[in-house]
Amino acid sequence: MITVGAQLFTVRDFCRDLSSLEETLKRVSDIGYTAVQLSAVCPYEAVWMKDALDKYGLKAPITHFDFKKIIGQKEETSLFHKGFGAAYVGIGCSPFPFDEAGFSALTEPLLSVSSYYRDHGQKLMYHNHNMEFTRHEDGLFFDKLVNAFSPDLLGITLDTYWVQAGGGDPAFWLNKLAGRVDCIHLKDMAYSISDRAVRMAPVGSGNMNFEAILAAAEKAGTKYAFVEQDNTYGEDPFVCLKKSYDYLKALGLS
Repeated sequence: MITVGAQLFTVRDFCRDLSSLEETLKRVSDIGYTAVQLSAVCPYEAVWMKDALDKYGLKAPITHFDFKKIIGQKEETSLFHKGFGAAYVGIGCSPFPFDEAGFSALTEPLLSVSSYYRDHGQKLMYHNHNMEFTRHEDGLFFDKLVNAFSPDLLGITLDTYWVQAGGGDPAFWLNKLAGRVDCIHLKDMAYSISDRAVRMAPVGSGNMNFEAILAAAEKAGTKYAFVEQDNTYGEDPFVCLKKSYDYLKALGLS
């Protein structure tokens, strides 16, 4: 069974200090979410986070963490994540260009530390956008990234919206990455007549084929599906999180 979580990047403007972060954890829990991804929130101590998560019946299995700390402070980063029970150390985006030089700049340091995290019971997780679907002479950047690591060294937090935005098929990629997509991201893609542009939308409010996506995710071994809506276009992001949760719950997720 896939657990539905809330990616706190969605409500980052409500996580600027510890008081508002705790209130956000409570509000997310009140919606019905039992898991969160810690991303773009204020600084916090691991002990504080564990206590707050326990208080509201939440777990935080994954973060998006500072790339320089992941590479240069692996011992501290690992211990920090263990402090609140996070098994996945998340990389939100490559800090380098999506060209050949950027590929090497990304993969070489990750290869140097990935076994450390594995040996300490954790896994690095890379979150994609649409840029990873850049094609080079020797193939797709995303394919090259995935193939540079064995599944035990690098997982993929597959963002299904950004796969589709990059011209890919989310269900295809979930099938292709089976066994290394323990965590995924969900948001919907809709067309807005007001500005004649594609927009992010609450899950179930757009045109993505979530029944096929979720069936593929289940088959691929996904454990957590985090709702992440980067832009809510002036709508209350907590309302958007609730719309997504209600839709996913109606499909049988919890």
